[in-house]
Amino acid sequence: MPKINPDELALEEQVIRTNKVQKTHKGGRTMSWSVLVAVGDRAGHVGVALGKARGIPDAIRKGIEAAKKNIIKVPLVGTTIPHDIEVRLGGAKIRMKPASPGTGLVAGGAVRPILELAGIRDVLAKSLGSPNAVNTARATVACLKGLKIAEDVARMRGVPLEEMVPWLVRKRREEADAAAASAPEPEPEVEVALSEAEAQPVEVAAAEAAGEPKQETEKP
Repeated sequence: MPKINPDELALEEQVIRTNKVQKTHKGGRTMSWSVLVAVGDRAGHVGVALGKARGIPDAIRKGIEAAKKNIIKVPLVGTTIPHDIEVRLGGAKIRMKPASPGTGLVAGGAVRPILELAGIRDVLAKSLGSPNAVNTARATVACLKGLKIAEDVARMRGVPLEEMVPWLVRKRREEADAAAASAPEPEPEVEVALSEAEAQPVEVAAAEAAGEPKQETEKP
């Protein structure tokens, strides 16, 4: 997969979770912060990463920089995903299903902000495993990585799209025919009869405007 340049995208950042961490040393305890951050352009690109630092601003900055390096391209079909998918990663288990337009984003926890930044507006998602936000976010990204479009799969297999998914081709053809039938018909062109003055050649009209006498053409 080619690497995506984050500078060419209009990315938005969102903090999903902040966690205070204490590490015990010989001389005492050290306080730090762990921040889960997601970035996306709401048009098919999203990235998730974890930033750690002594202060929250530095942790957020590190998380954003790491998330921009991990941006992935999410295949979309309109406003939803192309097919059902289920991924188990560690203790987290995420299941996603495509939904019809107008359904909305049925998801919660760490899954919802990631799908919003990816540009998915209609989907049914469910977290069935661990409620840990980090594991849930990683499982969500794994789900998005596993999505594939029918055209790409047909190209990889070297099989025509009509042979692999004939119902999809038939559905798209019916939608195209319905759109063409519902399109308004173009208005017929109306010929307007020109008056004698308007029908004169440009040279004659210019000569009359300059005050020159009109040259009569000899009739045969």
